[in-house]
Amino acid sequence: MKFTKMEGIGNDYIYVDCTKSDLENKSEIAKKVSDRHFGIGSDGLILICKSNIADFKMQMFNSDGSEAEMCGNGIRCVGKFIYDNKLSTKTDLSIETLAGIKKLKLNIKNDIVNNVTVDMGCPILDAKKIPIKDEINIKSKEKIDFNNVKVKVEDYTFTLTCVSMGNPHAVAFIKDVKNFKIENYGPKIETDEHFPKKINTEFIEIVDKQNINMRVWERGTGETLACGTGACASVVACYLNGYTERKVNVHLLGGELEINWNKDDNHIYMTGPATTVFTGEIDIK
Repeated sequence: MKFTKMEGIGNDYIYVDCTKSDLENKSEIAKKVSDRHFGIGSDGLILICKSNIADFKMQMFNSDGSEAEMCGNGIRCVGKFIYDNKLSTKTDLSIETLAGIKKLKLNIKNDIVNNVTVDMGCPILDAKKIPIKDEINIKSKEKIDFNNVKVKVEDYTFTLTCVSMGNPHAVAFIKDVKNFKIENYGPKIETDEHFPKKINTEFIEIVDKQNINMRVWERGTGETLACGTGACASVVACYLNGYTERKVNVHLLGGELEINWNKDDNHIYMTGPATTVFTGEIDIK
């Protein structure tokens, strides 16, 4: 199997061109190639496929083999892969995902893609659509909406703002995110009974009205250096709680994303880099 390893501010995936032939046992392949000791090493596997409703289709799998709806950093790399490998000469692309069709604007420098702006669509704030489990409302006798999800983990009670960007996110506000032990809390929030499809958790420290620091625990993977959909969800949560403006620089372990929640169309626009690390071939038998 020929592959390309790419990363978007440290969120790294293995990319495979499936426009001519598909893969079998995708979940098993994802686990194999993602292994950082016995495989290539990545946060997961992303396939570029044909689409009947968009220019191309993106299919992605986490490192544990589970299929995910969408990845903001990953889709920027999909755009770069398509253009740099001459699958298309278009600089405006539509990509089919399980979270809907996403539109990309490719910014070209020296005939290769330098960075990408992605129209991530509108945030989803309906608790049932995120989803947050209805039965919890009855059990706690407290109305739970997207902005008031209380999860207790050991000695710490989190009040989470939950947002879906086509995949579910829970945003927690932390004073010192650099030293916060998210490995203690991330796995337990991910599998908490509130979240029937599990959840990605963003731990956010407010710097000022235009800047936040973020660490992320991704379901099915663990802590990663970056998460594009998580950055979008975090800016929504920050704005709704009065902490920031709509346009924010999100500082992650792997780099920086510019997120703009446009008030005119309610869409979120994410701009960030996409980088090719190396190409190769691996035996997947």
